[in-house]
Amino acid sequence: MEVIALHPYSALKLAEIGAKIFPPGVFQALSGDESLGPLITGHPGIAKIGFTGSVETGKKIMAACASTLKRVSLELGGNDAAVICDDVDIDQVVAKVTFLTFVHVGQICMNIKRIYVHENIYDKFLDAMVKAVAQFKTGDHQDAEAFFVPEAAQALLTIGTQGWKVATPERQKPETGYFLTPTIIDNPPDDSAIVTEEPFGPICPVLKWKDEDDVITRVNATKYGLGASVWSKDVPRAKRMVEQLEAGSIWVNTHFELAPNVPFGGHKESGLGMDWGEVGVKSWCNPQAYWVKHSG
Repeated sequence: MEVIALHPYSALKLAEIGAKIFPPGVFQALSGDESLGPLITGHPGIAKIGFTGSVETGKKIMAACASTLKRVSLELGGNDAAVICDDVDIDQVVAKVTFLTFVHVGQICMNIKRIYVHENIYDKFLDAMVKAVAQFKTGDHQDAEAFFVPEAAQALLTIGTQGWKVATPERQKPETGYFLTPTIIDNPPDDSAIVTEEPFGPICPVLKWKDEDDVITRVNATKYGLGASVWSKDVPRAKRMVEQLEAGSIWVNTHFELAPNVPFGGHKESGLGMDWGEVGVKSWCNPQAYWVKHSG
């Protein structure tokens, strides 16, 4: 038996669809409180756990599965970096990068969460990004035109105590709902929390870089390794750079691209194992050596 943990409503909907296709008992959805997880991870009849969530919870799941040596696939947090070279079309790239940073109010593991911009275009890029964010509407989840809706989780927004330079102005929030102001931090120190931790909210640091080797080292200096991208008109250069980044998914002039036939997973503390693609399918199988000797 295999178990995959999903968000409650999506899991129930998948089970509803699956019940129309598979024989009874093949695909099930279980709902419960925090006591359900330990029952699943400790059950000897369950062969594998697939989990998507935080690094901290993933470590607890892995430890709990050790008692029965369950197979485990973990897709955990990310702190994805985007490296912007100085030859890009600023307006075009800003539009894409800003959307991929703040979509779903920054609460997707594969959102762009760190942006490294070459110093030659840093000021223009930052200014264009601030203007792009200002065009996104804040509103209730029932507002079809709203881009920023109430938060679903607590985000890293301890701006007042950090001394960071905020590039975006405070905006008026709706009276009801847990709203956070979309925030861009202007060139914070590399060791600041907004750079080293996953913010998981509508806040992102934009940092300067000059030397190619140096920026690769800075991007890789993290415990996370889910995704990363490089943006440049010089595609061979971008490919050379992105192939040195320590992440499970790497992109050139895009980010957040996924396909069911392409393996997906993280390096370092962003996960263990891969899903999707042939690699992902095989992770749900037990290899078996088969020997036959004919008597003679």
